[in-house]
Amino acid sequence: MAQKRLMQELIPLHKEKWAEMKFSEDYPYQPPTFRFLTRNIYHPNVYTDGNLCISILHRPGDDEQSGELASERWNVLHGVESVLRSVLLLMDDPEINSAANVDASVLYRDDRQEYDARARALVLSSQADVPKGLSMPTPAQLAPAPQKQVDDDPDFWNATDDEDADFGTSDSDQEMGDFEEDETEQD
Repeated sequence: MAQKRLMQELIPLHKEKWAEMKFSEDYPYQPPTFRFLTRNIYHPNVYTDGNLCISILHRPGDDEQSGELASERWNVLHGVESVLRSVLLLMDDPEINSAANVDASVLYRDDRQEYDARARALVLSSQADVPKGLSMPTPAQLAPAPQKQVDDDPDFWNATDDEDADFGTSDSDQEMGDFEEDETEQD
């Protein structure tokens, strides 16, 4: 069961190399692990080794030490998509009260301009590692393909002479009506 679900969820993401998710044999009953493969991510919720501190990847159940609610932690209804959505949301809006990188968390809280400058500098320095000739896809290339126009049949909803106008009734309803008429005649 787990392998089939994993394959369905991971096939579209196979080409992406910015992170890795690993799954135990207990998936979906236990959470996967998530780690960024990119170097030097400066973020309050990312450890220096690329691992991520996020509630959705914590084992299910209550944990009095962490202060997290069980509803914030992993459950079997979560999947690859919900993890990735949560990661993207966390990257945009850090949880500074649950920091993996305390220095980044404090700087984010106390001096946002300096935090942004430091993160930007790390991004620029990482671009030096991009192989020559590699071109990043543009937003237009990443946009979903336009939906094909579906031709509407103008006569689709028009009634024909062959159709009965007894919407919402069945043959058994009509038979019940016949039965009730018979009872009334006998009285």
